[in-house]
Amino acid sequence: IFPHSATCTMVKVSFLDYGAGNIRSLRNALLKVGCEIIDVNSAEDIANAQILIFPGVGSFGVCIDNLHSKGYFDALKAYATSGRPFYGICLGMQSLFEGSEETPGKAGLGVIPGIVSRFNDSSVSIPHMGWNSLRIQKQSSITSKFQSMDHRFYFVHSFRASPTPQNKEWIAALTDYGSDENTFISMVHKGGVCASQFHPEKSSANGLNLLSAFLEQATSASVPQEVSAPCEGRTALAKRIIACLDVRENDSGDLVVTKGDQYDVREKEDAKDVRNLGKPVELAKRYSDEGADEVTFLNITSFRGDVVQDAPMLRVLELTSEKVFVPLCIGGGIRDYTDVKGDKHSALEVASAYFRSGADKVSIGSGAVFFSEKVPGG
Repeated sequence: IFPHSATCTMVKVSFLDYGAGNIRSLRNALLKVGCEIIDVNSAEDIANAQILIFPGVGSFGVCIDNLHSKGYFDALKAYATSGRPFYGICLGMQSLFEGSEETPGKAGLGVIPGIVSRFNDSSVSIPHMGWNSLRIQKQSSITSKFQSMDHRFYFVHSFRASPTPQNKEWIAALTDYGSDENTFISMVHKGGVCASQFHPEKSSANGLNLLSAFLEQATSASVPQEVSAPCEGRTALAKRIIACLDVRENDSGDLVVTKGDQYDVREKEDAKDVRNLGKPVELAKRYSDEGADEVTFLNITSFRGDVVQDAPMLRVLELTSEKVFVPLCIGGGIRDYTDVKGDKHSALEVASAYFRSGADKVSIGSGAVFFSEKVPGG
């Protein structure tokens, strides 16, 4: 699955986390392809980096503000224009542009010409979320394995960088979504700088192989060769295959995957044990290996207990994120509640615990959806 990883064993990469949220998945992906991760804690760490990874999630303005407040902005811009290997992900790619309509007046790094803008086709759903293909525009050692549009990668974003004559030399791949005006830059590559709008750490074997190819080029003594080779046709979102696993404790206190009639998941005969279909982490990996492009855990008894302190379930998420490199969703118990000690916990606190443990999404019940629809402006 990882044809490049043998040559990338123990590559030292500097990891710039400005407080973007869930970056556990990316850390696990880098470890999977053979990296030693050095966390960035100062502008000096950026200046001394040999290979820099910059993930970004959330708001463009918050990202830029955090870079300034931590003293990273100028050092990051200097690094990105130095020719040394750089890989930006999602907002980490958008920040390379001059600015974004998401936060007007907030200057980006300005490495690539252009302003990031919102999708403007009302016929498609926003955000653009799911598995889409790349139309490779520039062949290189990094993109050479992904010439076919059968290779798909995972996207989730509401803003995009549009191709223009001014940034044409940066464009490594384009992706289509709705009308031609919505076609966007899904990958850039020029010299040592590479970045993608999609999430390689959530793109299964394709994403891991892409990271490995980047690392192989980054550690190579040869000069990167980039040849213009526009791919024709149009890309489209793929239909989804999502594995949904109901998880609860059995009578021995072990978490198992189960199924039943609503919450009645006990066998009808003999000792009437909780129906055990397998271990959550093992089944999640199996379904991912067999082609599922997302795994969802539903913690079906979490409404009875203390979700924030539910160490076994949080540990399941941590272990799954080390083995499964597709989006990981968790549902169950995401609510305001008071624990047995009388301490109050918000739904946001519950969701945050899940995210810190490796979840990429949370699933909320229909009651929460109906409530939000009743709230003005919700």
